[in-house]
Amino acid sequence: MSFSSLDTALPAGADAREHARLLLRIHEASLSGRSVPAPPRPVIEDSWQRTRRSGIDPDRLPAPRMVAPDELYRLRASSPLAGVLPLIRHSLLPVAEQAEHIMVVTDAAGQVLWREGARRPRQICDRVGLVEGAFWNERSTGTNAIGTALAVGRPVQVYSAEHYLRSLHLLTCACAPIRDPRDGRLLGAIDATGPVTTIHPSTLALVSAVARLAEAHLQSVHHVHLERLRSVAAPLLAKLGEPSLVVDSAGWTAAAVRTGSVRRIALPERAEPGTVWIPELGRCVLEPLPGGWLVRLRSSGEDGGATSLTLDLSRAAEPVVRVSGPAGEWSHRPTPRHAELLLLLAAAREGRTAAELSQDVFGTEGSVVTVRAELSRLRKHLGGVLCNRPYRFSEEVRVGVEWPREAADLLPASLAPGVRALRARIPEHTGALPLGDLCAT
Repeated sequence: MSFSSLDTALPAGADAREHARLLLRIHEASLSGRSVPAPPRPVIEDSWQRTRRSGIDPDRLPAPRMVAPDELYRLRASSPLAGVLPLIRHSLLPVAEQAEHIMVVTDAAGQVLWREGARRPRQICDRVGLVEGAFWNERSTGTNAIGTALAVGRPVQVYSAEHYLRSLHLLTCACAPIRDPRDGRLLGAIDATGPVTTIHPSTLALVSAVARLAEAHLQSVHHVHLERLRSVAAPLLAKLGEPSLVVDSAGWTAAAVRTGSVRRIALPERAEPGTVWIPELGRCVLEPLPGGWLVRLRSSGEDGGATSLTLDLSRAAEPVVRVSGPAGEWSHRPTPRHAELLLLLAAAREGRTAAELSQDVFGTEGSVVTVRAELSRLRKHLGGVLCNRPYRFSEEVRVGVEWPREAADLLPASLAPGVRALRARIPEHTGALPLGDLCAT
């Protein structure tokens, strides 16, 4: 994501105080059911809807959900972000303190693990419960940069009356999620929060840059691990006379012999020694290695293909695809765009053309080339599960969807017209979706 595409809370050239007054009028009108003077940003409007469904009172600051100090210590020690905390601190804290902000680092659930910064903004945050050990997801404190960024899985800036709780209108905050570069799993987030008078559009770009820097560091650590695994595997592979790979625990290839180049394979969700079916390779035998697996390829003609696929959307910003077959089960974390496409195809088992999917995703038929490119990448991950002309799931594969409890949590980051239309058709609290031939679980 380029910095120019970041959805900042303060429009270019806008006066901060005047914009804050406009946001307050929008907030008051929205909560009272009156006509709003201007629509809130889509990310804020969607978050307000989720917050309302959570039953949060905008006039009552909930008591912060806290953990005991010993549990907080354990969470810090086990967090993958502990290893990049010095980098985050060095990159963000000096600028944050100069701008009268504090630096906050949370886990994937929105629990504050570390909070550092100048005394004045710390005192302000103390009064609203933004403290170490507290939960700041949307279900705990409504619309806020931490909770909303974790809900939609992308950087978010929230300013003044964009916060759902009136007690948070004195704050401005910018937050960016951090993902594991190995598998895309959400690890947590970094946030800069300060008094409302310190709003600046560049804060979101700064926080986003530091988050990308942290991910790059995690990726470099992963590369070192692959190099070590490669040195262990080299003598072993040299003795083998059959196509084989050595991969780490996330499926990334460290070394290969007598087989095509595969950057990563989809290992079974609970990998165990023995015969498995892997979509990129077919039937294989897994043998454990220190820090990874030896993968021996078997005859591609043997049975073992996928028989069922479940698109798990129950965890909002963390969609997962689970594929089951005779040789076991494996899972894949799709990109946000791939999750949109899989959902749209699940809702139209007869299939969709590239032009129709372009309309569903972008609101225009002019992005056919982009749709085809994304589906080409997706088919590499899903083997024979997806067919083309038109794009659809294979008739031999049973398809199911696990829905979020709230309609607003259906791919909350998505602005695709087709996804937004599906949200309006999900009955609340039922887990069912009446969409013709869609096989819902």
